Amino acid sequence: MKEIATKLGLEVISGSLEEEVSGIYVGDLLSNVMAQAKPGNIWITVHSHQNVVAVASLTEVAAVIVVENFPIEPATVQKAGEVEVTILRTPMSAADLIRKLIALGV
Repeated sequence: MKEIATKLGLEVISGSLEEEVSGIYVGDLLSNVMAQAKPGNIWITVHSHQNVVAVASLTEVAAVIVVENFPIEPATVQKAGEVEVTILRTPMSAADLIRKLIALGV
């Protein structure tokens, strides 16, 4: 995750960048993320409320990347720190981020 974050200039909001990445999952419907995201995935979303932390922890994703510079609630950052969920942010759209991740071999 560290190499990806560095190469793409992602803003680290919380967590460690030591996780291994196994793929990409894109989605904003939390129930669908819970059913489909796999451990080690990078989860790309526009959501930034505390439920994101719960879903990320449950699914064991490597990181959550919030796109389009959506603001991230302070309570979300606090909860992510407590349960060690990695959250990053980028001004890129989901489509642009996915293209760059694929170019990096994710």
